[in-house]
Amino acid sequence: MITLGTTLLLGIALFAATNVDDLFVLLGFFSDRQFRARHVVVGQYLGIGMLVVLSLTAALVRFVLPASWLGFLGLAPITIGTKRLWELRRADREGDETRGQRRANTAYGQVFSVAAVTVANGGDNVAVYTPLFATQSGGDTAAVALVFAAMTAVWCTIAHWMVNRRTIGAPIRRYGHRLLPVVLISLGVMIMYRGGAFEVLLRMFKFR
Repeated sequence: MITLGTTLLLGIALFAATNVDDLFVLLGFFSDRQFRARHVVVGQYLGIGMLVVLSLTAALVRFVLPASWLGFLGLAPITIGTKRLWELRRADREGDETRGQRRANTAYGQVFSVAAVTVANGGDNVAVYTPLFATQSGGDTAAVALVFAAMTAVWCTIAHWMVNRRTIGAPIRRYGHRLLPVVLISLGVMIMYRGGAFEVLLRMFKFR
C-alpha cells in the first residue's frame, strides 16, 4: 500500500528530475532586468499549472500527445529568444528611462513569456506525468499537485537566491540577460529535435 509519505517523496523526485533544466532558465529570467521577479514567479506558476492541467486532462481521456506535437512547442522559446535578441540590440541604443517605461508596460508580456517557455520546456513532462495521474487516486493526485506547487516555490527561491548572491550573482546579473536569448533559442531547438519536429518538417518538404 502506498502511503502519503511515499506519494510526497515521489512528487518531489518527479518534479526535480523533470525540471532540472528549468532552474537554469529561471536564472536567466531573474538576471534579466527587463523581467521583474514577481512576474517571473507568476509566469512559472502559471506554466507549471498548465502542465499539470494538461497531464490531468490526458490522464482522464487516456491520451498522450504525439511526440511531434510536443516538439513544435520548441517554437515558443525560439520566438521569445529571438525577440529578446532584438530588444537587446534596441536597448543598447536607448536610455534607462525608456527601458524602464517599456518594462512597466509589459507586465503581462513578461508573465506570458515565462509561462510559455515553462510549458514548452516541460512539454515532454506531460508524457511522464500522465501515466502517474492515470493510476493514482484523486487524493494522491491532489497531494502531488501540492508538492509541485511547493517545489515551484523552491525552484524560484533557489534561482533568485543565486542571482542575488554577491559571489555568483554579479556575473549572472552581468551576463545572464545576454545569455538568456541564446539559452531560449538553444532550448527551443533541443525541444524540437527531441520531439521529432525536424523529422516531420523534412517529411513535409520531401513530399512537396
